[in-house]
Amino acid sequence: MDKIVFRKPKLLNDTPMHYCPGCTHGIVHRLIAEALEELGDTDNVIGIAPVGCAVFAYNYFTCDMFQAAHGRAPSVATGVKRANPNSTVFVYQGDGDLASIGMAEIVHAATRGENITVIFINNGIYGMTGGQMAPTTLPGQKTTTSQSGRNPLEHGNPIKICEMLSTLTGPAYIARTSVHDVKAVRATREAIKKGFKMQREKKGFSLIEILSTCPTNFHMSPVAALEYAKTAGCEAYPLGVYKDVEQSNEVKGK
Repeated sequence: MDKIVFRKPKLLNDTPMHYCPGCTHGIVHRLIAEALEELGDTDNVIGIAPVGCAVFAYNYFTCDMFQAAHGRAPSVATGVKRANPNSTVFVYQGDGDLASIGMAEIVHAATRGENITVIFINNGIYGMTGGQMAPTTLPGQKTTTSQSGRNPLEHGNPIKICEMLSTLTGPAYIARTSVHDVKAVRATREAIKKGFKMQREKKGFSLIEILSTCPTNFHMSPVAALEYAKTAGCEAYPLGVYKDVEQSNEVKGK
């Protein structure tokens, strides 16, 4: 009898994904599905899709999904979780959705300690709308709206979400990971699993920021884009756990 060594997680369906070649959204989708399956949590999951490149995320997951207005996913997730406290609720957002128009929502959901898990995809650019500068665009990075490179004196500094949210009282787990190579992908899956574990144990708000790529708007090959995330991305946004109440014997949230 043949031994199964690889299969699709139960939380992903057979719909072909619309993402550009080399985009890492698909990798993260799979990691979410794998983490929930490994935790034995596949039957009572509710996801919140964003506006941005992942706007069609609801097409790929087999769980119940809501579509939020631009930036409002944490607010939608708050209502969903409070109405369904025994469900596992996750939010999926990009950097433009979360760190720009949705900044107020993510800050207040975090400081309230809402018992939800946020997956934050940071590729440093507005991917869906043509490659404009995002709140997380790196200094010197060229975009359609910063064609000479982001100048902090003119455009301001990039926003570091993990560093900022970890100063709040409400969050239980804040971590930054990447998907630039196999080791990083494995670490990302463990961080996502930890975020869901925090929610299951009712310890409060968790956010996993994942450094991602956009080969199309980086104007790079997929391989070069991964190398850029590994070098420039990880230098500007250091990987690591920024807050973990299990390590400080501190429990927050609902």
